[in-house]
Amino acid sequence: MAKDIYYNTDESIPEELRDKMPKKMKSRQKKVNRSGFGNFLIIFMLVLVGIFMALPLYYSVICAFKPLNELFIFPPRFYVVSPTLDNFRMMWTLTDNLWVPLSRYIFNSVFTAVSITFLHVVFASMAGFVMEKHRFPGRNGMFNLVQFALLFTGGTMAIPQYVVMALMGMINTYWAVILPAVASSLGLFLMKQFMVSSIPDSMLEAAKIDGANEFTVYWKIVMPNVKPAWLTIAIFAFQSSWNATGGNMIYSESMKLLPTALGQIFAADATGVGNIARTGVSMAVSLIMIIPPIVFFVISQSNIMETMSHSGMKD
Repeated sequence: MAKDIYYNTDESIPEELRDKMPKKMKSRQKKVNRSGFGNFLIIFMLVLVGIFMALPLYYSVICAFKPLNELFIFPPRFYVVSPTLDNFRMMWTLTDNLWVPLSRYIFNSVFTAVSITFLHVVFASMAGFVMEKHRFPGRNGMFNLVQFALLFTGGTMAIPQYVVMALMGMINTYWAVILPAVASSLGLFLMKQFMVSSIPDSMLEAAKIDGANEFTVYWKIVMPNVKPAWLTIAIFAFQSSWNATGGNMIYSESMKLLPTALGQIFAADATGVGNIARTGVSMAVSLIMIIPPIVFFVISQSNIMETMSHSGMKD
C-alpha cells in the first residue's frame, strides 16, 4: 500500500490530521523557506526576460510613429522625439490609386485566414480523435509519419505543393493557399496528445451506451473537453495564415493577399529612393499587420500552457 508523504509545511496540514500522523512521518516533512532575496532574484530575472522578448514589438510600434529623419538615426533610439501620423496618411494615399482596391486584398487575407483557422481546427480535432480513441491497422505508423512531418518546414514542401496544386487546377484560387495549411501536422499532433489524458475512454463508452452516435460524441463531448487544445492550434493557424503571402500559388492581382500587395506597393524602385522615402510607411504597415494576431492571441492565450503541458505526455 502506498504511503502518503507530506512535503508541505506544517501549516498546510489540517490540525486533526497532524495529530494522527506517526512520528516518523512528521520527521519526513520538509519545510520549504524562500528568502526575500530569492523572491527578488526570480522576479528580477523574469522581468528581464519579459523586457527582452517585448523589445522587438515595442520597437516596431514606435517606429510606425517616427518621422523619416528619426528612423535613420544611429544608434537607434527607443523613443520618439516628434511623433507623427504621416506614415499612416501616406500609406492610405499610396493605396487609394491601386488598380485593385485595398479592400480586395484585405478580404483575401481575412477570408483565407478565417477559412484556414476554422477548417484546420475541425479536421485536426477529428483526425486526432480518431487516431487516439480508435484502434485500426497502421495507427501507430500513421502517427509516426505525423511526427516525422513536423521536422520539415514549409519551404521544403513548396515545390511538391505547387506540382499538386497545378495538377488539380487550383493555381490562382483560394484553395491553393487554404488546402496546404489545413493539412498541417502540428494541429493533429497537439490534438491527439491532448486527448490522451483529458478524454477518458469510460466517458466515451458511457455516451455511446446512452445512444450517442460518433459525431455527437465528437461534437458534444470531445470538443468541449479539448477547448484549450483547439484554441491553441487556432492561434497558430491564424497567425501563420494571416502572414501568408501566397508564395508561388497566386499570380492574379485580384487574388493576392494583403502582405504580398503591401510588400509590392512599398518596395524599392530601381534607384532605391522610393524605398528610403517609404520606410516609415513600411513601419506603419508592419504595425497594422501584427495587430490582428496579437488581439487573437490575447483573447485565448490562457489556454496555451495547458495544451503544451498535455502535448508532452505519452501513451
